[in-house]
Amino acid sequence: MAHSTCRAQTGAVAPACSTDDLLHVLRQLDRSGAQLVVAPDMPKAMILCDLGDGRTERVAVFDRELAEMLALKDWITCCRSGRVRSYSLSPDGAAALRAQDEQDGSGPRRARYGAAETPVAVLARRRDKTGTPFLVPELVQAADRLREDFVMAQLDTLSPMPAERLLRGLQERVLPCPNIAPPGTRAARRRVMGALQDLGPGLSDMVLRCCCHLEGVESAEQAMGWSARSGKIVLRIGLQRLKLHYDCLGADEMMLG
Repeated sequence: MAHSTCRAQTGAVAPACSTDDLLHVLRQLDRSGAQLVVAPDMPKAMILCDLGDGRTERVAVFDRELAEMLALKDWITCCRSGRVRSYSLSPDGAAALRAQDEQDGSGPRRARYGAAETPVAVLARRRDKTGTPFLVPELVQAADRLREDFVMAQLDTLSPMPAERLLRGLQERVLPCPNIAPPGTRAARRRVMGALQDLGPGLSDMVLRCCCHLEGVESAEQAMGWSARSGKIVLRIGLQRLKLHYDCLGADEMMLG
């Protein structure tokens, strides 16, 4: 589904968002344990889902203007206030989804994970002969956390570049950024820079390509001139290193989700 750009208007005019944009977010929120999370210093909003085993999965990250428009329409309802606010699907939002389903003639539809699977999610499904997964959940969470910071840092709008060039741009502060970047954006850029620096050459490029730019492992292998099937091994090593990096940061530096 193609989505138009959501733009904030000046004055008292509400943000201009297409109905398709809003319904796309609602469908991802219409699942058990899902909540929409937003904070004043976050340029993006996100949907997190409680998996019921002590883990939380980040389902989506999108412009906060979409969340504001959903609230204006009463399609979401606040379930936790404070600096970080959480929202769930409201009865009006559920009714809007039902109306759209009836208009499409498709009947009730259940949103599914994996509608656009990442390379890491694909690898996580692979198992060896003993049934051991190629990537344990903790490594998938590390990949998700880096991607979350990457989007929060507003780096996902840039053309893909080698990790060394991205790091140099972050260090010299020459990458495009809003004139007045929210504190959350600046903090996310620092976290991305720290993670890539810790990974070092090679590992940082593979992790950046597959986790942040969502490039397939085989495509990354070819672009970097590596032998076939070596990329997934390097990616796993990189994610193991990334997990250690996040473990060393401690709880104070933990991102939402």
